[in-house]
Amino acid sequence: MRLDKFIAKATGSTRSKAKKLILSGQVNVDQTICKSVGLIVSSQNQIELSGDVLAFTGNRYILLNKPKGCICSSKDEQYPSVFNLLGLNNLDKLHFAGRLDVDTSGLVLISDDGQWTHRITSPKHKHAKTYIVSTSEPLTKKAIQQLKTGVLLKDNVKPTLPAVVSTIDDYTYSIAITEGRYHQVKRMFAAVGNHVVELHRRSIGSLNIDETMEMGQWRHLTEKEIESFSNIHLV
Repeated sequence: MRLDKFIAKATGSTRSKAKKLILSGQVNVDQTICKSVGLIVSSQNQIELSGDVLAFTGNRYILLNKPKGCICSSKDEQYPSVFNLLGLNNLDKLHFAGRLDVDTSGLVLISDDGQWTHRITSPKHKHAKTYIVSTSEPLTKKAIQQLKTGVLLKDNVKPTLPAVVSTIDDYTYSIAITEGRYHQVKRMFAAVGNHVVELHRRSIGSLNIDETMEMGQWRHLTEKEIESFSNIHLV
């Protein structure tokens, strides 16, 4: 495959934009800057864009630091879609590996690889999602223990699976869950008599939000990061 075609497919950009990236010296092939747009590359080559290794597949894997005020949807509704932040082509083929509410910020994974996103979102797999939660009131020791062992959400017949909860300060907590029920974290805190004021997703599995990324910024995942979700751990 030509290098410019590979860059275009891997990033979801146009061939002309891919050529500009190559000619500007932002692309490395096997750790050497390459400005040959027509170079034939294969899976045996390591290709980097601005220091990030690109996976040699036809799929796109994106990490977004979602700001509040936009929605995880393919189109604008009452609030704007996060897709407006990406500036990519063929957006209709992308979907989310776990959505965030309009008033929730943090890590969102986006891809057009359905099997990959299913491995992340399926409750059968132990890909924990960690959130930083700000509350209206301090949690009691009893409430923390309830969250750790599982709580019964309104209109549910089964309690939540055990969560990992730690205290950051009197009004801020970290909670890691392995399910993806509707508004789960907010409903869990409501079930123990509290209210979530701020909610931020910090990590999914072993993948953490980049501390240097500003709200609204995004990047392509590295091959290693993509493969970190390939190992299936059944509960």
